[in-house]
Amino acid sequence: MSASQIDMAGPGESSAQLLLTHAGMQRVPNAKLELFILRNFLSGQECAELIAMIEGERHPSSLANDDSQPMFRTSETCFLSHAKPAVAALDARLAAISGIDPAHGEALQGQRYELGQEFKAHTDFFEPSAADYDEHCAVSGQRTWTFMIYLNDVAAGGATRFKAINKIVKPEAGKLLAWNNRHPDGSLNAATLHHAMKVRKGLKYVVTRWYRERVWG
Repeated sequence: MSASQIDMAGPGESSAQLLLTHAGMQRVPNAKLELFILRNFLSGQECAELIAMIEGERHPSSLANDDSQPMFRTSETCFLSHAKPAVAALDARLAAISGIDPAHGEALQGQRYELGQEFKAHTDFFEPSAADYDEHCAVSGQRTWTFMIYLNDVAAGGATRFKAINKIVKPEAGKLLAWNNRHPDGSLNAATLHHAMKVRKGLKYVVTRWYRERVWG
């Protein structure tokens, strides 16, 4: 079945059925969550161009819901301008592979991890019980899918660990990692809890695109 023959649930949604139409896409075999890996999604040159942008724009990362734990997320972050050709091209490729309308995506975010830096175990969705839930979700709704690309090989450490399924994904340049933040019925999936583990040697660069239920704005 081709991608054009697959009915999507909505413009902010992808699906396992669609993702698996792409050559090389692998689904992690676990019923607890929808998690996918595609190697060589980006070329070395594309990764290098994005790394250079991150180096020029990076600043200390923050937390959406809680800044009371300063060691919870110790990386550096930046938003990448979609006016730049390399970013616009990546946005288009993510839309093509995910089937999600780019208007439902948050700005592409670059992340840089130095020796010892990490992002402790967290989920990407917003907790409905959080005090600032309405602030983050009133307009664009909840996060639906996460698409993350490693931009370099890391000398040691820096893996992404999904504790609920005992799965550790090693960072490799150009590798795409994608997951549904919810269950098939739309309820939030706590099994997507993941830990950007400490870098033990070298640096780690990542680009992430989060999608929303409604148009981002």
